[in-house]
Amino acid sequence: MKRGESWSYVVRVPDPGTGRSKPRWVGGFATEAEAKAGRDEARVAGRRGSYVDRSAVTVAAYLRDWLAAHAVAVKPKTLSGYRDDVEGYVIPRIGGMRLQNVRPATIGKLYRELLETGGRNGKSLSPRTVEHVHRTLRKAFGDAVRVEGLLPTNPVENAKRPRVRLAEPGRLWTTAELRTFLSVATEHRLAAFFWLAAYTGARRGELLHLRWSDIDLDGAEVTVSGSTDVIDGQRHDGDTKGGRSRIVGIDAETVEVMREHRKRQAAEQLAAGHLWRGTGDQVFAAADGAALFPDTVSALMPKLVRQSGLPPSRLHDLRHLHATTLLLAGVPVHVVAARLGHADPAITLRVYAHVLREQAAGVADVFAHAVATSS
Repeated sequence: MKRGESWSYVVRVPDPGTGRSKPRWVGGFATEAEAKAGRDEARVAGRRGSYVDRSAVTVAAYLRDWLAAHAVAVKPKTLSGYRDDVEGYVIPRIGGMRLQNVRPATIGKLYRELLETGGRNGKSLSPRTVEHVHRTLRKAFGDAVRVEGLLPTNPVENAKRPRVRLAEPGRLWTTAELRTFLSVATEHRLAAFFWLAAYTGARRGELLHLRWSDIDLDGAEVTVSGSTDVIDGQRHDGDTKGGRSRIVGIDAETVEVMREHRKRQAAEQLAAGHLWRGTGDQVFAAADGAALFPDTVSALMPKLVRQSGLPPSRLHDLRHLHATTLLLAGVPVHVVAARLGHADPAITLRVYAHVLREQAAGVADVFAHAVATSS
């Protein structure tokens, strides 16, 4: 039926509560053909029990409401990632579309555009970043189906997205090179930070979050209970990446390194006097006790590497070196996963598959030797 300048249709849809069908008028179609197509889709959805009322809400309006609803439901860093994806990549391209008009092809086209011109100054965007956008949209559109009832199905689920191969760690230092680096770093006031990073495999943010109450030097244990990040330019203390704390054992030499670090920190506090800005409980802080930003230690790493004359290496590579060394020494994967704070050993298996392949190369000979020498 034509109403004014637009076309409408009526369809009878079963009420989920009573089972009785009720008429639903839906309008706003530019042509009779569009109205008929909409009616036919509504009839099919009604028979399947997936009918949703027509809505004019746009992608931009929905996603911004979705972000607001998650402001207190997720970690600040997670929310910041959602916002960057939505405001930086999605809304500028498909924000004006009606949410209910989005199809898998729409999302697939968005991903292709992001890959080609989605980066800064129209440059290409990395597949890993596009994958992050995909995860955000899958969650947001999934909520539009399950929570809001605005969509019958999630178009993101069937969208074609770029393949992202989990990158294996590159060329890592040998343990001898690590000792050289730590020896050079000894002269720096934050030497203990790099030592603990190498000897525990903890993440940068986890180490910066440490308090002295988290370190049991007598029991040779470190409790990793939180993480420090920078969100919108502000330092933020929160949970670990997996949301769970863990206890990591440390060796006798590491215990002595941490004892010396504590003495050095106490001397700095004494020298600073009333200018001391710390609370006295942070394990790693600036010389005046102020909280460290994560980028501070990341920027310090290459300077110390150059002083040591070693091949370039990133701070995060100390974590990779820790895990690789343990795996090659035969430590079970689930033990290494727990030490690294991986929620699932499968993550460890994917990241360090190359190490496990190397480790497995001689397994056949080990079995054969065991059988041959048995009596």
